[in-house]
Amino acid sequence: MRTLGLIGGISAESTVVYYQLLNRLVRERLGGLHSAKLILWSVDFAPIAELQAKGDWDETGRQFADAARRLVAAGAEAMVICANTMHLNAPQVAEAGVPVIHIADATAEALKRLGVTRPLLLATRFTMEKPFYLDRLRGQALDGLVPEAADRETLHAIIYDELCQGVVTESSKAVVLGIIERGRAAGADGIIFGCTEIGLLLDPAAMPLPTVDSAVAHCEAAIDFALS
Repeated sequence: MRTLGLIGGISAESTVVYYQLLNRLVRERLGGLHSAKLILWSVDFAPIAELQAKGDWDETGRQFADAARRLVAAGAEAMVICANTMHLNAPQVAEAGVPVIHIADATAEALKRLGVTRPLLLATRFTMEKPFYLDRLRGQALDGLVPEAADRETLHAIIYDELCQGVVTESSKAVVLGIIERGRAAGADGIIFGCTEIGLLLDPAAMPLPTVDSAVAHCEAAIDFALS
């Protein structure tokens, strides 16, 4: 089994999901007392969020590249960035010299297995508006849609002000379901939980369209690599 290096803490809420799911997947595949071989570098998210808000992606890239180098020095054989937005810095992380298991690629493969071609991307404002994620989907023949501007701002606030801080409310669930309905009316034939915290709020199985939780798809791809 290969050792995975996790860059987490972005947010801590979803990193817990990663740790639990990666270990559960190994146990399901290998049985018994097996668990994943993991090395975790968990950042303090507050300074990272400040850099995101300022648009200083060069500095976040430097910090994440440094984290990746430390993980490789500790024995990591692949990188798992435990967040969608920070895949904006995947090229810098890749400079550590080991494969980066890309969350958008894993999500795209899962969407294609479901027959989805026009997924609605629910994510942070950065992920919905910057090209790094949607371009990656287009490279796999997926025409990603995003909510309208006001809905993007609302969803971004729910993620940062609530979900990343462990707050889950029925009112926000209703708001996001409304965003999904508007996306379906605009032509979406599937849904991407493109922020690793959205699965804390909504159940993919209960959605009105085929849905991929990016965190789940990412973990499955990571374990495929680790056990290959």
